[in-house]
Amino acid sequence: MEFDTITAISTPKGEGAIAIVRLSGDQAVQIANKLFKEKDLNIVDSHTIHYGHLVDPSTETIVEEVMVSVLRAPKTFTREDVVEINCHGGIYSVNKVLELVLSSGARLAEPGEFTKRAFLNGRIDLSQAEAVMDLIRSKTDRAMAIAMNQVEGRLSKMVSGLRQTLLEILAHIEVNIDYPEYDDVEEMTNTVLIEKAKTVQNEIQRLLETSKQGKILREGLSTVIIGRPNVGKSSLLNTLVQESKAIVTDIPGTTRDVIEEYVNVKGVPLRLIDTAGIRETKDVVEAIGVERSKKVLNLADLVLFVLNNNEQLTEEDRVLYNQMSGKDVIVIINKTDLPQNLDIEEVKQLVGNATIVTTSLKEEQGIEDLEKAIADLYFEGQIESQDLTYLSNARHIALLKQAESTINDATEAMRNGMPIDLVQIDLTRAWELLGEIIGDTVQESLINQLFSQFCLGK
Repeated sequence: MEFDTITAISTPKGEGAIAIVRLSGDQAVQIANKLFKEKDLNIVDSHTIHYGHLVDPSTETIVEEVMVSVLRAPKTFTREDVVEINCHGGIYSVNKVLELVLSSGARLAEPGEFTKRAFLNGRIDLSQAEAVMDLIRSKTDRAMAIAMNQVEGRLSKMVSGLRQTLLEILAHIEVNIDYPEYDDVEEMTNTVLIEKAKTVQNEIQRLLETSKQGKILREGLSTVIIGRPNVGKSSLLNTLVQESKAIVTDIPGTTRDVIEEYVNVKGVPLRLIDTAGIRETKDVVEAIGVERSKKVLNLADLVLFVLNNNEQLTEEDRVLYNQMSGKDVIVIINKTDLPQNLDIEEVKQLVGNATIVTTSLKEEQGIEDLEKAIADLYFEGQIESQDLTYLSNARHIALLKQAESTINDATEAMRNGMPIDLVQIDLTRAWELLGEIIGDTVQESLINQLFSQFCLGK
């Protein structure tokens, strides 16, 4: 399969020490060689880097001081010839290099096109390609380790193994349908078929059981800090983020809007949202913040409900807690450094089985207990990223659920004495659904849609 030569800036936008302009395609080396002054890149060894200058062919003037890496097919990310031009990271300089490369015969790459070529050229399958973006977007070491497992093909191998088992079942069925007259052909009885199909189904269910944790590690937990004004919500945000992101005062209603930050809690990524204290107010700006807080609460995965140890439980607290129905809630009793006026038994009656943690954010006490409570709630305190393939991609989850349902239909049909050729249709469909995960049976329109979500230059 041959493609034209593409190029893009592969480093983030903005100023930096170094920027990289990447080329990939049959003409990558020749195009770079037109611009490189000191050496003939056509004859240098593969996987070598060379110092020199880029020259504008139209004016013969030096444009940039660069280091150029030459990597020849097939031992490259795209399995095509690849050149990476390392230049200074100024906005003008890197754009000038890109402009020269484009005017010399390359085409600007589409978002994700380098990774798409790696997939189309057979270097990686579709699940590995999607994991590349997960790796880039990882917000914790755990999420990164899981993404790396998928980049290296851990999920691909499991899915390919399941498809092979289904293929063996289908081969047995085909033989029984086509050659029923041969006595020595292994008879595919209902019991044997159901047992083998059940093995595949159980493995799919095991993968699906990790999907909740996997999506948390991939996307982060939408975590909202809720409570009446001046109970310590902004202090909690600042403590978890370890930075003064929110204004902290003794004046109720200081936080007027929603403040959002990502934070790593024992390997669990939290999309942490501090909200305006929810109360009745005549202040127009504060009222807008309160209304936004209520909307954010409805979308939260986890609620950190903060109470003041120095104050009695109020009707407002009760109303607030009732709005959290159906949510995962951790109750934080803050300001334990002040005299206790809060009735703990009354709090327990209100929150039922919800976890209660006591803190003094001013004295930096109780934060470890809170972090442990969050990890225990979703991962029972441990995340086995090295030993377990976590399912995190929504597309993969949907396809596995469909495959599981289709295999279940097949086994039910066998138990009910349905013709074996009808069972074959269901099992073939399950095999195709699993193939969509790794890209063996996926449509071109879906491939284009998936890679369009990648960043430019990847």
